[in-house]
Amino acid sequence: MGVQELVVAEALGVRRAREELGLDPAEFEVALQVGGIRTTSAAGGRRRVVRKDVERLRSEEGFPETLRERLRLVGSVEGGELIGITRDRFTRLAKGGLIRPVRWYVNRYRAVVWLYLAEEVRQLAVARPSLLAGRLPAALRDALDEGEDHRPRGWRARRVEEMVRDATDAWGEAAAWAALLGPEAAARAVPDPHERAYLRRLRPGIPPGNTGTHVAREMIDAIVVADRPDEVAFAQVSLSDALLRARAARPAPRPGNEQEPALAALVAPPDPAAPPGPTGPPQPPPRATRSRWRRLLGLGAA
Repeated sequence: MGVQELVVAEALGVRRAREELGLDPAEFEVALQVGGIRTTSAAGGRRRVVRKDVERLRSEEGFPETLRERLRLVGSVEGGELIGITRDRFTRLAKGGLIRPVRWYVNRYRAVVWLYLAEEVRQLAVARPSLLAGRLPAALRDALDEGEDHRPRGWRARRVEEMVRDATDAWGEAAAWAALLGPEAAARAVPDPHERAYLRRLRPGIPPGNTGTHVAREMIDAIVVADRPDEVAFAQVSLSDALLRARAARPAPRPGNEQEPALAALVAPPDPAAPPGPTGPPQPPPRATRSRWRRLLGLGAA
């Protein structure tokens, strides 16, 4: 039995794992998103949960209450109350990138509501108590006064970390970075239409929050697609790095390949009015670490 087969054999179905952990579907999804529970791929593209993670969590003192508390999400009002600050101050800290959202949804007033891990809110209060009272650091105040808001990019960073972590190979990683760039920027970064079609098939986009049916596509794209120059540049470099490794492992499927008979339908014809794309992706530096990702996206201490 190979290593991958052994891992799958020692894994549980998603429903079974959720029941053993005593979590509701929303809590379980948060656990997957923040990396509290690892999954592995199985036949048919299904995900299975690593059994050791379930056993580890069940053996913790105070289970399941302590686990559910770690996965609890709070809004700006409850988050502020949790650490003894006002809603306005909490929102300013979140806009400054000190707290990354885990979820978002659009309420009936068409306003975006951000949700945070209560555990991370408490950790911020312990690590940076000076932020809870008095004047905020000058650099942070200036950025906020100029309209800076790190919440969308912080959510994107967390979401892409999840997708890259769960990718089964370099093509999956590349698909995550292409999704972050959005269709237009990804098309410029990946000139080969067959590769673009394969990446779209693996990951058509970043899964958004609970948007409902009344939210315009433009509003969703403003949250799920990278829009800051340094964020876009980092995604482009990461995409190039993943593509180099993916191409070295195996080429993207082409029309006529017996394993991908329907791929031709995914390849959009070239737009004659579009400017020509680059001849190839730039050579990337060594693969970036998560800390570098956070630094480049401005998610470190303000």
